[in-house]
Amino acid sequence: MRRSNVNFAVDCLGFAGFVLLTATGVVMRYLLPPGSGHSTSIWTLDRHEWGSIHFWIAIAFLAVLAFHLFLHWRWITTLMSGRPREGSGARIALGTVGLAALLALAIAPFLSPVERTGGELRTPASHSSDIKGLESIRGFMTLAEVQEATGVPADHIIEKLGLPPGVEHDKSLGKLRTAYGFTVDDVRQIVQSYRQGRAQPPRQ
Repeated sequence: MRRSNVNFAVDCLGFAGFVLLTATGVVMRYLLPPGSGHSTSIWTLDRHEWGSIHFWIAIAFLAVLAFHLFLHWRWITTLMSGRPREGSGARIALGTVGLAALLALAIAPFLSPVERTGGELRTPASHSSDIKGLESIRGFMTLAEVQEATGVPADHIIEKLGLPPGVEHDKSLGKLRTAYGFTVDDVRQIVQSYRQGRAQPPRQ
């Protein structure tokens, strides 16, 4: 196969990967936004499954770009080095620094600690066994599912969140969060407080 044909095929694959990567990103950002979870789907695929597709398209796109650079490596090195009188040493240094900065930026998230942005769940030692149940509350769950999983009445959660009394129990937390501005951690803390209140002995 002629080299020009290989370059053309690689360029077409790269363009297709870019289009698909953009399309799946738009699907997850606007059509299946954060919090939709398993409650909504497109082509029977929910947000998490579209996220997996988006990830593997990104991997394939990266592989195509890497192969593209491999095909043009001689041209890249020639461009970077240039002729000696054109300051090839400076070009190589700038290219090396740029590559190192790019790699550092790409690796940095993997070396950084994962932080909880919704506030810590402060649980007494006597209730440490409840943490797993609290962490299982997710945005894709409906109020009825939270009630079934935790034993906390959905109407109690609605009241503590300050939602209208007529909110349907089959609405997902993700959709309600978008409409009323609370967080899933708010729901977890309400469940935690309810459990603690039920566990305390009555006053004499």
